[in-house]
Amino acid sequence: MTVDFTTEQTAFARAVADFCKREAGTREKRDHLTQHGTHTHSEEVYAKMADLGWLGLTVPEEYGGSDATMVDMCILLEETARGMAPIGAIGPTLITGGAYAKFGTDEQKDTVLRGIVRGASQSISMSEPEAGSDVGNLSTRAEKTSDGWVVNGQKTWCSNAHISENILLVARTSRGEGKHEGLTMFHVPANTPGLKINPIELMGGQKETNDLYFTDCLLPEDAVVGEVGNGWRQLMTGLNFERLILAAMSLGAAERAFEDTLGYVSQRKQFGRPIGTFQALRHRIADLATEIECTKLLVYSVAREADAHPDRMLAREASMAKLKATETAKRVALEGMQMMGGYGYATEFDMEAHVRGALVSTIFGGTSEIQRDIIGKTFGL
Repeated sequence: MTVDFTTEQTAFARAVADFCKREAGTREKRDHLTQHGTHTHSEEVYAKMADLGWLGLTVPEEYGGSDATMVDMCILLEETARGMAPIGAIGPTLITGGAYAKFGTDEQKDTVLRGIVRGASQSISMSEPEAGSDVGNLSTRAEKTSDGWVVNGQKTWCSNAHISENILLVARTSRGEGKHEGLTMFHVPANTPGLKINPIELMGGQKETNDLYFTDCLLPEDAVVGEVGNGWRQLMTGLNFERLILAAMSLGAAERAFEDTLGYVSQRKQFGRPIGTFQALRHRIADLATEIECTKLLVYSVAREADAHPDRMLAREASMAKLKATETAKRVALEGMQMMGGYGYATEFDMEAHVRGALVSTIFGGTSEIQRDIIGKTFGL
């Protein structure tokens, strides 16, 4: 079974795969680009993708983009993840850009969307120490003054803020009857006085997420993105887009972990024959291949639905895609490590990195538990 791509989409997928192989196709190249895996993003590779016009794939044409389909976007994300291209900022950037495209002013769009096209990274900041899955509990405050807005509070787990030009901040501007009332989005250039960005070191020494500290951070009156107090509803319209992005990336990661596992069990010999020929491993390979195929069909089905009905929320479908893709990536990576034995745990091979990436994918962008809860609620439960 294959996804029914157009001739142009098939050629695009092949071009992205070839690019990844050329730019980051060996462990030596990736180590050089990422300082031995401690950084998830290479400005060098990202700039080359910008030159090819790929970063503006989903940006409207009036801002220099291609205004392409969700299917096209998923192809790009799947193939770059599969090719292990070190472009960790692409997910948060596309998510942030989607919000600006829907709710930003003309000036904000001109700044952010054109920035995305030329290769600038962007970030979105929602989570706080006491507001993770429960985003409505956030307390970072933006108070209106005669000069604009003064922001005070702490944000956390903000991906790639340390390399981003702008941060889309979700802060509280008022208190209403419900905790989701009174939230507002703000456009915050990363160099704004009063904003301090502190990296959070992750498993494997990776530098990707950050704590953000706002201390009397003054924003101009026109920093509001969308409507004051309407931030929660604006977030909800974009979260399903975010989940599709994360699903496509996890699909590519699952495919790469599977390919690396298959290559290993086909070559590694024990007891006089390749270990993949033993039934215990052969059946595992069959199960993983089947799960990946199901995941791919689901991801692209949701992408096509999003293209056909751009105004629909697709809450159930997008959560299903995110849940299935991230859990599949985790299963493939963990099974791959098990089949590779000690070598799967060694930094000499990529499998340990696959495991680290897959494990966290079931947490960020809404945990698997949250996705299941959303899906359940769509059935009236």
